[in-house]
Parts: sequence; C-alpha cells; structure tokens
Amino acid sequence: MEALKLRTLDDLLLSPDERVELIGGDIVRRPMARFAHGRAQNRMAFTLGPFDEGEGSGGGWWLATEVSVAYEIHECPSHDLAGWRRERLPRLPEGVIDLPPDWVCEIVSPGHEKKDTLVLPLLLKRHQVPYYWLIWPEERMLVAHMLGEGDWRTIATLKGGDRARIPPFDAIELDLSALLGGE
Repeated sequence: MEALKLRTLDDLLLSPDERVELIGGDIVRRPMARFAHGRAQNRMAFTLGPFDEGEGSGGGWWLATEVSVAYEIHECPSHDLAGWRRERLPRLPEGVIDLPPDWVCEIVSPGHEKKDTLVLPLLLKRHQVPYYWLIWPEERMLVAHMLGEGDWRTIATLKGGDRARIPPFDAIELDLSALLGGE
C-alpha cells in the first residue's frame, strides 16, 4: 500500500494550471467562476475601494481579489477577496503572501460549499483571521462572522435588499442589492 503524499506550496507553485489551490495537502481546481460570482466579487471590491486608498497615509487596508495565502505547508487557498490592515502589512508583498489576512470574503459556488463553510473557517480560526464573510449570490445573502473568544460568531446576516454597517468596514453602509446587482 502506497502512503498518501501531501502536496506542499512547492508542488502548487510547479503546477501549470493557474486556477488551483492547496487545500489539506491536495492541489484542487477552483470552480469555474459564474457571472453572479464575478459580479459579486467585482462589486464588493469596488464598494470597499475607499478603504484601499491613501497609500502612504499609515492607515487603511490592502485589499486584493484572487489572492493566494500560504497559511501552512499544506494549506494555500486562493481567496475571492482578502484584506490586510496596513499597520500589519506596511508594504505590498511579492509572490505568495504568508501573513494571514485581517478579513476574508468568499463567494460560495454551488457544489463547493464544503470548502467555504467548513474547511476555510477552521483554517482561518487557527490563524486568528478576525473577520470572515460569505456571499451566496444565488440566495442573495451575505453572512459575516467575527472571531471572538476563540470561535466564530455571526455579526450580520443580510438577505435580499438588506442594508447594514458590518465590521471591519462599518464606516460605510453595505447595500446587498447594490452588491449583487439586479435579479
């Protein structure tokens, strides 16, 4: 019987396919992005754009889409959106980043819910990522979680046309209808 070989970041970097990530020691293909997924990702990045401005001001965020984060030797997922407070990450990194983000937002794809709702929350909790948001474009829903006392707690659930101010970006009001676009 052959032993199971867990893949590492080095194996991931050698992969000729760009749409892959390292989850639990397996190199897995990312799902094909549907229009609703891409639109939600684009609109969220645009909406949060003001937090990503002011380079050199000492405050603010670095926000990125489709960014790979090397959390552990066998764990390097690509997040739909992720953000780092500039006081923790003063300069943009080169290559794959190994500093856990301060905020992650995943747009849940049909058939890939397990990774976003079970696997990633455990990984992010181990690495003390303070905020984890999930968007379901098909259900027109956003659920935001915050890490507190060692576990996730839901801090907001938006459905349909709901609006709310949600940490860590509570300086602005999010409008779920505007984020997800027309029905």
